Amino acid sequence: MIRRLLVTGATGYLGRRVMARAAVAGFEAVGASLAASPVRLDIRDAADVRRVVAAVRPDAIVHTAAGRDRHDWPATADGAAHVALAAAGIRLVHVSSDAVFSGTLGEYDEDALPDPVYAYGAAKAAAETAVRAIAPGAAIVRTSLIMGDGHGGHERFTHDLIAGRASGALFTDEIRKPVHVDDLADALLELAAGDYAGVLNVAGADAISRYDLGVLVARRDGLDPAAIPAASLTGLGLSRPVDLRLTLTRARQVLSVRLRGATEFVRPAAG
Repeated sequence: MIRRLLVTGATGYLGRRVMARAAVAGFEAVGASLAASPVRLDIRDAADVRRVVAAVRPDAIVHTAAGRDRHDWPATADGAAHVALAAAGIRLVHVSSDAVFSGTLGEYDEDALPDPVYAYGAAKAAAETAVRAIAPGAAIVRTSLIMGDGHGGHERFTHDLIAGRASGALFTDEIRKPVHVDDLADALLELAAGDYAGVLNVAGADAISRYDLGVLVARRDGLDPAAIPAASLTGLGLSRPVDLRLTLTRARQVLSVRLRGATEFVRPAAG
């Protein structure tokens, strides 16, 4: 039975929520991150990862940590390999991303082969390859935009655009399947307690453009959607995937967690 859980990246947005949900679910959760929480961990250092895993002696590891920026290969790619090596004999759930794909196919199931078009996606694809080779029994969770409680990156960026604190725009043709941070955290915990091996898509039920998602956020938070700058990604020549829709057929078979869509979880409170 899985009781003691090590959560890497425990001071990050997803890691904090995994820690909170784990405690409620009865796990003995130990958080580790570069900013001690309470355990300091530098995933770029293989010896440090081995030290922490040996000290904590977890039954399972949920690896949410990645680089501090999109070009931090040592943390995102090498760090995943270090965790997988240290997790020998320990249940491992590794968090990946839809960024491993180019977006040219639109819809992606678990058997789709990574074809990243920018640095972060390449690092996440390399991380997946390392985990699959080192720990074939691990669950590799591909997910999408993480949000839902007002603190997600897309939510904060929408607020900053409307307030004039950020430049840029939300693209009307950049499609994702946003997932609520609670749903994702619960799915990771369910997988940590199970034995599913291989890739699993865990995203939200709704495919939606970043612009339309921003409109939902603005309406929920009492802001003016008309103040959101809009643009089209197509034709701009940016190395950035356009249409990334993760299929959820397998997740619905494997998980008891219900994966809500953005039109359900990003809406004004009733009353």
